[in-house]
Amino acid sequence: MSLPFFDGHNDVLLRLLRAGASDGAARFLDGTPDTQLDLPRARRAGFAGGLFAMFAPSPEHYDFEDYQSDKGYSVPMPPPLAPELAQDATLKMVGVAEEIEAMSSGGVRICRQSEEIRDCVDRGQLAMVLHIEGADCIDAEFRFLDVLYARGLRSIGLVWSRDNIFGHGVPFQFPASPDMGAGLTEQGKALVSECDRRGIMIDLSHLNEKGFWDVAGVSSRPLVATHSNAHRLCASPRNLTDRQLRAIADTGGVVGVNFAPCFLAANGLLESGVPLEQVLAHIRYLANHLGEDGVTLGSDFDGVMMPDEIGDVLGVPKIFAALERGGWSSRSIEKFALGNWMRVLRQTIG
Repeated sequence: MSLPFFDGHNDVLLRLLRAGASDGAARFLDGTPDTQLDLPRARRAGFAGGLFAMFAPSPEHYDFEDYQSDKGYSVPMPPPLAPELAQDATLKMVGVAEEIEAMSSGGVRICRQSEEIRDCVDRGQLAMVLHIEGADCIDAEFRFLDVLYARGLRSIGLVWSRDNIFGHGVPFQFPASPDMGAGLTEQGKALVSECDRRGIMIDLSHLNEKGFWDVAGVSSRPLVATHSNAHRLCASPRNLTDRQLRAIADTGGVVGVNFAPCFLAANGLLESGVPLEQVLAHIRYLANHLGEDGVTLGSDFDGVMMPDEIGDVLGVPKIFAALERGGWSSRSIEKFALGNWMRVLRQTIG
């Protein structure tokens, strides 16, 4: 029996949408080689649920590999996305999620509260928590937030790396500090307060450092970075400084370890040969700064290249086995796999 785990970030809904096929939901349920995550592999791996991201892509596209060298990289960021484009893409991804749930014969469930996630784990159902990566689709009056909340949205990353009306993201650069750009706008601070009121978790991944501290100053909930790593080990601005880690620890928050090689490796390159040991190094570093209650999973499946030793969702049990060999107790590994996410989701979405 695989150890059940909850994961803080995947982009499978966008991957299915981009494939352009009308049977995306069926392909997820039956299994497809086009993704790193589907229901058959999830069951084999112990994937009990996760935050299913809805990211609205820009018309402009820049290939990461075109901008990296042995000295690092600096990828151009697209301009702010038109709200109508973001809303259209987001609604399509919500539709894919709802179709997966409807066609799953009870095997998949969109969850709105932590108790529903726990019930899914107990029943062997896959728990989907809907998340938007970049609030580009949300209007200043939060009318579209009402629409998404009613359909199950329970987690928001205020920005992807491009800017929007709520705040400023960090670009894909290396090496670089997350301390770049202005903080949240007044609309961004209002959105944080509104999410606290409703029980929508705020995700700090992709947000710049000033925005991070603005969220910390407004929100009364635990600070959460769903898919980020340690800046000290990999100097990407997408990763968190020691000072940020202390703030997350002080609120009882969590960091989901991101498997993307460019956020793991000391050289910051997007190369699949980065060893599993580098994932473990970030886990150990984060545990030293957050405690064992503050570290969990944030894979980024279907959003980026995976290390060869992980490959797809079936590679996650290798991490648990390596932690056990490294002396982690069964109780600590269970917290890392599931317990820490369950606690924080209970404190944020209810």
